[in-house]
Amino acid sequence: MMEAIIFDVDGTLWDSTKEVAVAWNDALEKETKVKRRVTQEELKKEFGKPLEEIMADLFVELTKEEQMELSKVLFRHQNKWMETAPCKVYEGVPEVLRQLAQTYKLCIVSNCQEGYIEAFLKNTGLQDVITDHTCPGDTGKLKAENIRIIMERNHIREAVYVGDTQGDADACKKAGVPMIYAAYGFGEVEGEYPTLHKFRELLQMF
Repeated sequence: MMEAIIFDVDGTLWDSTKEVAVAWNDALEKETKVKRRVTQEELKKEFGKPLEEIMADLFVELTKEEQMELSKVLFRHQNKWMETAPCKVYEGVPEVLRQLAQTYKLCIVSNCQEGYIEAFLKNTGLQDVITDHTCPGDTGKLKAENIRIIMERNHIREAVYVGDTQGDADACKKAGVPMIYAAYGFGEVEGEYPTLHKFRELLQMF
């Protein structure tokens, strides 16, 4: 019996790319000597990847050590801004999650930095419906392992993951959990998956 639904964040529950670009560019201008600026379109292509890969893709002129130091500055600004930023929460997300929470444990596993999921929850006021969450910033591990961590510490035997990228699909295969594909999100996936074209359609599956 299905006990839990585990969600990705970006491209699944909301689209924060416009506001992340604002936060990053503000940090780049005020706290660094880096001339590069990022766009919403660039971030949409990167979100869902491991953080180290995102930094390597966007800041190729920097060494790995410089990229990691820069990431600390960017993520600090991002987390603070995300708490109140006017990010695009996908239609129906709060209502659907509150309805599903009456029956299932709802969790979040995302390839993000420490503090980002907390900022999302504070922004949306959904702290009370999410049972647990984790990310590489918390554990130092990637999505497949983090899915298993969430399931083990919450004694979940059967769960499904809702995500929007091939990386999500690959992680689900490694973790041994089925995936529902959020086709309205940022990416495409190979193979056949139960598919959402709108978040509200999730209620028809449970």
